[in-house]
Amino acid sequence: MSSLSILYKPDTIGSLASTLCLLHCIATPFIFITQACTMSCCADAPIWWQAIDYIFIVISFFAIYRSTQTSTSKIIKNLLWITWLIFFALILNKSLDLIYINKNFAYCAGISLAFLHLYNLRFCQCESDDCCANNKNTGKTILN
Repeated sequence: MSSLSILYKPDTIGSLASTLCLLHCIATPFIFITQACTMSCCADAPIWWQAIDYIFIVISFFAIYRSTQTSTSKIIKNLLWITWLIFFALILNKSLDLIYINKNFAYCAGISLAFLHLYNLRFCQCESDDCCANNKNTGKTILN
């Protein structure tokens, strides 16, 4: 698969972005605990590192937007958007410290987004341009 063909696969981009976001979230505590042990100031992550969360949110928004245009499953389309909204709310809550929510919920939302993109890529793609243009449910999926 060439690198250009990946650009035309929003589910590939979405699952990759979700996976990278998850790795970013998992790595953050380890990176900054190590840094805190070597320095006596600033136990929090720098602003630029925290901004990566929002870069992943923006990438995943456009990946979901495009994925829902080429998906044959209305349920998957809805699940992608609902999961993205939950993920966005959890990331926003983490940044603003509105209420305490265990970060494992954000991990679950990120993993769910990645799996939904992979499922959509494998089972819910339009087989012709007419399908995508008319948004018909002609694919053979479990979740139509």
